[in-house]
Amino acid sequence: MTLPTLAELEDAAAVLRDVIVKTPFDVSEHLTEVLGAPVYLKLENLQRTGSFKIRGATYRLSRLSAEERARGVVAASAGNHAQGVALAAQKLGIPATIFMPLGVPVPKLLATRGYGAEVVLEGATVETPLRLAAEFAERTGAVMIHPYDHRDVIVGQGTLGLEVWDAVPDLDTVVVGIGGGGLIAGVAAAVKARAALEGRTVRVIGVQAENSAAYPSSLAAGVPLTVDTTPTIADGIAVARPGDVPFEVISELVDEVVTVSDDDIARALLVLLERAKQVVEPAGAVGVAAILAGKIIASGPTAVILSGGNIDPLLLQRVVAHGLAASGRYMTLQVPLPDRPGQLARVSELLAIAGANVIEALHTRHGQGLQISEVILQLSVETRGQEHRAHVISVLEEAGFRPRVAQD
Repeated sequence: MTLPTLAELEDAAAVLRDVIVKTPFDVSEHLTEVLGAPVYLKLENLQRTGSFKIRGATYRLSRLSAEERARGVVAASAGNHAQGVALAAQKLGIPATIFMPLGVPVPKLLATRGYGAEVVLEGATVETPLRLAAEFAERTGAVMIHPYDHRDVIVGQGTLGLEVWDAVPDLDTVVVGIGGGGLIAGVAAAVKARAALEGRTVRVIGVQAENSAAYPSSLAAGVPLTVDTTPTIADGIAVARPGDVPFEVISELVDEVVTVSDDDIARALLVLLERAKQVVEPAGAVGVAAILAGKIIASGPTAVILSGGNIDPLLLQRVVAHGLAASGRYMTLQVPLPDRPGQLARVSELLAIAGANVIEALHTRHGQGLQISEVILQLSVETRGQEHRAHVISVLEEAGFRPRVAQD
């Protein structure tokens, strides 16, 4: 495949001008200190529909012929792609059918319906909607809109790269999350083309969740490979095989691909909430996670794309708790105690001396491995970091107690 040209990308930007929001940038002093170079956050989590997907979907649909538009479009998605296609179809007056799994978060379901699409709920995972959408396209003639494996989708996403180039002075590095590869392929094409015009070099670094990282092995092999995946909180980029079309672009233009753990991602979400005041979904925070985990080396201004903000509130609650634990700021301790008066007061006194804040306590005689003369004290404790957490445990141990961390 020939690389997207600047002319194509600029044409796409003109098409999208009245549909998308030109999302702002925020300079992160905290991440700048961590990286040692200026860090600019591209707040695509504030985009219409809550993610970058509206860009590629709108440009793809805008290039359909009148006959194709009349047949309608169909897509399968558990979230952002569904909303992007639904709104794009609404704006262009194209009938849209979206297949979604039964367990899709209610906010995403309501938003997709709210944009006027007909939603069909079927299957426990996205594989069933994908199959049903393909069958629907075959049966009705509707145009299947793939989330990343199409040139027009890549060009549409690439408009984000043009905005990055225009907004970040002396751009040195761009950090982008990778699922199927459509976003980073478009962004890389845009910034590399602009850099070439000025005789400059810009590095593009991709980030994947380590539980679902198909690109490192595929790039090493030179062909898209299907990898075994395990669950990750970054479900928006949990793709087992690179897209054929974006893989060609990424192979040529992307300089490096790194991976981050779910703990890294949870810490990043917490930092974005506390330091940048931004609500970001796990898949949208992997670039920040890579910086915090020391996976990114940059020598100049660095742009990090926060690609989406569609996170279910219940998931956000769990992720924040996980992020606090991963940062050493929250832990649950189980402390076996002799069943006699004063032990609970003694533990409370020691925690106060250690400067830990007890959030919740459970005192019970029921627990595995307890002697008949023992009780278990379970404490949810707020700490100030890994060193303080270790200090709290040490204070209890030095007093003769046997605390163990129940969960992180």
